[in-house]
Amino acid sequence: MKQPKTATLYRMVMPDHLCPYGQKALWLLERNGYQIEDHHLTTREETDAFKEKHGVKTTPQVWIGGERIGGYSELAAHFGNPVDKQGTTYRPVMVLFAMMALMAIGAGWVATGEWLSILTAEWFVSFSMCGLAYLKLRDVESFSTMFLNYDLLARRWVPYGYIYPYAEGLAGVLMTAHVLDFISIPVALFIGTIGAASVFKAVYIDKRELKCACVGGDSDVPLGFVSLTENLFMIGMGLWMLAKPMIV
Repeated sequence: MKQPKTATLYRMVMPDHLCPYGQKALWLLERNGYQIEDHHLTTREETDAFKEKHGVKTTPQVWIGGERIGGYSELAAHFGNPVDKQGTTYRPVMVLFAMMALMAIGAGWVATGEWLSILTAEWFVSFSMCGLAYLKLRDVESFSTMFLNYDLLARRWVPYGYIYPYAEGLAGVLMTAHVLDFISIPVALFIGTIGAASVFKAVYIDKRELKCACVGGDSDVPLGFVSLTENLFMIGMGLWMLAKPMIV
């Protein structure tokens, strides 16, 4: 008969604090089919004594087969799914574009009764502009600092790094509402053209490896194709809004 898999877990469970990493470690062990000896550390004194006894700095702590695995991050890595991944990633901007696309489809359905339409495409771009502007506006100081690494205008005139996210957001809101085209179109064309030229020069001419400020100043998104796409979207939207009265 196959022996059950067992693990021992020590985690903080106090009246005023339930350790979230301890709870996640418990869930991860259960998901992997372990029977768990779940030991609760119910006071700060008990927790400090535990850490001193075992020579560890944090809780939770997990043992499997008598071997100490460590905390939640080490446990996740033990099961082949490390959580402390370092380096650049496209995930933040891809998640944003996916969510904006779904929002545009939903809004387009309510407005026109169609899942996909010209309005859906327009709203996808304008929603994306608003979403990207929001991420930059969370910390304008941090964004402007990262932006200065590659933007051609910001490197000549520092205030542009502070103005950019507000301009992007303004153009996005106006294009969503389809009002004041005489403001939104020039703004989108201007910041999109400068941005596209800046990214193209930094990445494809100078061959620099930089992080993109497109999703904020704490971004791990690499400067490259996705960053260029953001600016090309704005240029395309500006040109479409300019030509639309003559086409539709």
